[in-house]
Amino acid sequence: MDSVIEIQRQTHEEIERFERALYTVLSRNAPTHEGRLQNEHHASQMLDRISSRAVALNGLYDDEDTRKVEIDALSPQQNQPSDNLSEFYARLVKLQEHHSKYPDSVAGGFELELAALLEEHNQDDDDEYAEEDPISLLFSGEEAYGKYLDLYANHTAYSNLKNIGKRPGYLQYLDLLLAAQSGTIHRDLSKETRFTKDFELYITALYAYLLSFAKRTLPLTDTDANQREADAEFTKLWDAGELKGWEETTPKADANGTGIWCAACQKHYSKQTVYDAHLTSKKHVKASAKLAESGAAAPAANPNGDMAPPSQPAQQSSLKMRLRNSALHSHLCTSILVALIPLLNDTKSNVERRFSLTAREREQELLDQAKPSVPTPAPNAEKEDQEEEEEERIYNPLKLPLGWDGKPIPYWLYKLHGLGVEYRCEICSDHVYMGRKNFDRHFQESRHAFGMRALGLPNTKHFHEITGIDDALALAEKLKQEGRHEIFEMETMEELEDEEGNVYNRKTYEDLKKQGII
Repeated sequence: MDSVIEIQRQTHEEIERFERALYTVLSRNAPTHEGRLQNEHHASQMLDRISSRAVALNGLYDDEDTRKVEIDALSPQQNQPSDNLSEFYARLVKLQEHHSKYPDSVAGGFELELAALLEEHNQDDDDEYAEEDPISLLFSGEEAYGKYLDLYANHTAYSNLKNIGKRPGYLQYLDLLLAAQSGTIHRDLSKETRFTKDFELYITALYAYLLSFAKRTLPLTDTDANQREADAEFTKLWDAGELKGWEETTPKADANGTGIWCAACQKHYSKQTVYDAHLTSKKHVKASAKLAESGAAAPAANPNGDMAPPSQPAQQSSLKMRLRNSALHSHLCTSILVALIPLLNDTKSNVERRFSLTAREREQELLDQAKPSVPTPAPNAEKEDQEEEEEERIYNPLKLPLGWDGKPIPYWLYKLHGLGVEYRCEICSDHVYMGRKNFDRHFQESRHAFGMRALGLPNTKHFHEITGIDDALALAEKLKQEGRHEIFEMETMEELEDEEGNVYNRKTYEDLKKQGII
């Protein structure tokens, strides 16, 4: 067992070396987003190691008994001379025996640990077996190394909520999250939507993703401490009843103040007629059979009685917990989104830019992203930093879409493609397409084809440029009438000749042939 004093000395040394390494990492000049994020993650890992070693060191100093025993063992006894070093030489002999027995043993893994944290992940084109950057594995392809948010799954879950009115597109959903600057998100939704189980699942999943993304992109920020402060603030507001829009609504009772409770269906009915009608339903029969198989207490002999549900307090408690959980996660999501507002704006700009790209440009962009970045030479580092800072300050007062190079497209190109003109398609659930090119292309996309199938119409070239539901149904009826007219004309205008040379139209000829006259 190592000496306590030696462990303390070694821990002090490791803390000091971690502090020097931390200074080295934070003073690095990282011109790219990837380099800055790598440095922040390495700095965060060093801070965690410094904190853990400081806690362990504090525990060693608090353990005064162990230190006293160690010092007494190294100090000379009363009946021994002051220069007695027998204990020291005894320990030295043990060390020499250990190293002679294990000559190739490594002192420890601290050097390897520190070297791994100081390593820079620069992938060269010549190195075919370069190790993959572990930081890049934390992000999906849509997140682009933490530059953008990937909220497509959350957008789908939000669109599937009931009673939200018009289903928003992805850009409109990002605008809803940007409303966190002015208040709690989704505060405009009705209570019947926010009080459902589906909304609780949606807001919980959204909070889990935002919390994970914030920890991955802001490693030097104490996200957990900020969340604890937001949680304490929410608890204070909830207990005081100052959260607007989350007041619990109590269900209305009938005229007698009581209702009819079905023990099998676990449901409350306000009227006798509704209760009697549901007794013959398949759901009630199945629930009654399940209740009988489980061996639970049978309902009252008079099933039409007005007994109150025994689990009503539990149901109210469950509803209150669900409301509190939904309100809590909405409040916490808002606190995280406030810190991610710049990334949300970048995400929206990136989505708009990708809408303006062709398929070939998108493929080229993916190929460019797959290529490893070439490290820049050191002599002109300052000049290149100044040029990159100038490039980052993009002047875009007209809010033009960004091109493949990350810069706003020219205004003449913006006007040429008509990207400022909105085209609304009623068949696509009133979806808005920016620009004539995107509008023409959407007739062959899955959204428009799904809308046509929902109307029971084929997505053929006859319905191109048709965006209204009434116009599409009228055109389908017109095409149907024209098809019948063509069939009638074919039957009456086509002429056939019999063996004697008599000429008949097709309909008369087939009738006479069936009768055996010709």
